Amino acid sequence: MKKLLLVCVVVAAGVLFTNTTKAQTQKIGYFNEQLALSWFPGLGAKYDTVMFSFQNDSLGVEYQYRVNDFKRKDSIFRKDSLTMPAKARELALKELGQMQYTLQNWQQYAEEMARNKQEQFLYPYKVKMLDALKTVLAEGKYTYVLTEQAIYPYSQPPILDNLTIRVAQKLKLPMPKEYEDAWKAAIGGGVTPPAGAPKK
Repeated sequence: MKKLLLVCVVVAAGVLFTNTTKAQTQKIGYFNEQLALSWFPGLGAKYDTVMFSFQNDSLGVEYQYRVNDFKRKDSIFRKDSLTMPAKARELALKELGQMQYTLQNWQQYAEEMARNKQEQFLYPYKVKMLDALKTVLAEGKYTYVLTEQAIYPYSQPPILDNLTIRVAQKLKLPMPKEYEDAWKAAIGGGVTPPAGAPKK
């Protein structure tokens, strides 16, 4: 019985040591894409201008065109429907139905188009961030990247594993003073440590 207990203790200790060793070699960083985007100089103003113009000049004009086109085709249909062949009437009703559906669901359509425009506008900035993030991950030998929101409810992660700050430094983006001060305090001075530096 004592031998069995000793074997179990040795096995358990071995498993614990192996898991601890693995945990020590795996680094977890956290990243906040929206925060990093907000640090690009002038991006917010450009974004507002582009999206405002898109809403008014593109979506607004398209909506008005579709309304007018629907009214015109509906008017023609009402006038000519009695003399139309059955197949032509069926096709015209189908087309009018599709047009009416689009107009009735315009809000959903407009939101989808705005999301597409947003992604198109932000794409070059996201590519720069991703390239910088890849470099930071390689230099720091990070195994996993989590979103900031995924970590915060459970623990306060070390600021030196804040990959948003590291990416901003790579891209030479100006950061708010509270982030700079917290970073300097974590590294014990004003010099940025290498990406793989140990946590304080």
